[in-house]
Amino acid sequence: MDITFSVVIPLYNKGREIARTLGGVAAQTYTPLEVIVVDDGSTDDSARVVEGLDLPGVRLIRQPNGGVSAARNRGIAEAKGDYIALLDADDYWKPEYLERVAALIGRYPGCGLYSMGFEVHRPEGVFPNETVMQEGIVGNYFRTAMRVNLTQTSSVTIPRAVFERLGGFPEGMKLGEDQYVWTKIARTYPVCYSPQRFSEFNLMAQNRSAQNYKMERTPYSFWEFYDPGTPDCNEYIARCEIGKALVHSVYGYTDAALEVERRYSYNRHYRLGWWKLRILNRLPVMWRRPLLDSYKRVTWLVSKKGLLG
Repeated sequence: MDITFSVVIPLYNKGREIARTLGGVAAQTYTPLEVIVVDDGSTDDSARVVEGLDLPGVRLIRQPNGGVSAARNRGIAEAKGDYIALLDADDYWKPEYLERVAALIGRYPGCGLYSMGFEVHRPEGVFPNETVMQEGIVGNYFRTAMRVNLTQTSSVTIPRAVFERLGGFPEGMKLGEDQYVWTKIARTYPVCYSPQRFSEFNLMAQNRSAQNYKMERTPYSFWEFYDPGTPDCNEYIARCEIGKALVHSVYGYTDAALEVERRYSYNRHYRLGWWKLRILNRLPVMWRRPLLDSYKRVTWLVSKKGLLG
């Protein structure tokens, strides 16, 4: 089977990282049909860096800033390959990545989403995304994704026909736009996963999405997926929305955070997150971020350093 990949890379102010990202694509042992870089109104030298590399098969598209979803949608609309391999401009693929994805597609045809394992690169070091999952079709995506991190955007490949049928990324959504798409796909198609780690998720790059956050304005919401007949999906979307609402609360968007607290109070599997949100919403705004940051540091130390034995 001749599998053709269109690599789609949204680019916004990643001038320090994009050369390494594209270098990883150029080194692939399975050559993609094309690499589409969509510069989403960068204010640094990101686009000039791409042009200066002069890599074969790389096409640069410039557009006014519209957000990461708009940039990805533009790249997907321009794509000619049968499969869209998503890659963020600050992440990295090891040379075997596309070869392993192609083999996965060959073994499990007909899925709506193919996801590989990945490494997380943090200031504290490199941490593999460790799961107990075996390669294959995920039996219950939503139940599994509540306890295992199955997907990260730069390790996901989606058939172009799936986007044509279901639509693309939710424009205007600033947090969780990728989870929104995974939810939309998993409600309709089987999801395939491999624990092999051939991509790097970079948490050290400039311009992380939650920095200097301003409240999103979008017609899209995870609430679209609520259905009394799909309890596992309902639990998953509650987790996604509560995660976003914690950010909204930290940045002082209390009314929006309170609405999420009320709407998703039904959840049973992410009560800790819901209680964190409830507590933050009742504290002075200036206390919220330091408190949440301290909580995250403690839980990270406990999980990674084995402080609980």
